[in-house]
Amino acid sequence: MAAGGVVVLVAAGVAGCGTEARAVCGVVVDSTSYADPDTSRKDVTSKLPAFAEGCDWVAFAAVTGSSESSSCRQDPVALAATSAENPNANPVVEERIRQHRGTEVLPRAVKLFDCPAEGQGSDVLGALRYVVKQADARRQPDRAHQIIVFSDLINNRGELDLGKLDLSEAARQRKIKELLDARLLPDLSGYAVTVHGFLREKTSGPDRFPLLEAFWKQALQDAGATSVDLL
Repeated sequence: MAAGGVVVLVAAGVAGCGTEARAVCGVVVDSTSYADPDTSRKDVTSKLPAFAEGCDWVAFAAVTGSSESSSCRQDPVALAATSAENPNANPVVEERIRQHRGTEVLPRAVKLFDCPAEGQGSDVLGALRYVVKQADARRQPDRAHQIIVFSDLINNRGELDLGKLDLSEAARQRKIKELLDARLLPDLSGYAVTVHGFLREKTSGPDRFPLLEAFWKQALQDAGATSVDLL
């Protein structure tokens, strides 16, 4: 879910100054089996810094066995300078503040790889709901909204167990409607979503891979995502 970053609220002193406003961003990191391969950590260290450059504010969520109620949290990072910090809208000052605060984004995300185990399985939907809840509090219609997800998207908790899911077209449509009606999928209206590590371990047979890809693309798009990239 390409993701959600910061909102510039000049009147409230929360806005970026001196440069064009960037996105409200969210980062989701999967601390379950996805976290084991070195390639997963390398994805975060190689992909997240460039993503964060397009953000004014970044929220974080961890995928655990109980993501929405997890005690494993990282505070959001406000990258943009406030009007009090940069009253003259000096782009040099803005960039210096942005660069300084930007050093906090990657360490906070990496820490989420090491969340303690919380029950069995992976609650991907809960992590998406939590990061969107944070980003929505910063939402403004004239801002881009982006979510980057580092996960294989193997949700096997609650109302969505991908290992047992009937992926025929009619059943897929029913399940997505159930998830939307129950508000288990967050409202992604306006969000671009990018996923790194999709089905990385290839635990499903090759015949299910394209069906799982179709399921997630449709689910995220039906939830309102403006774009969905499963990488």
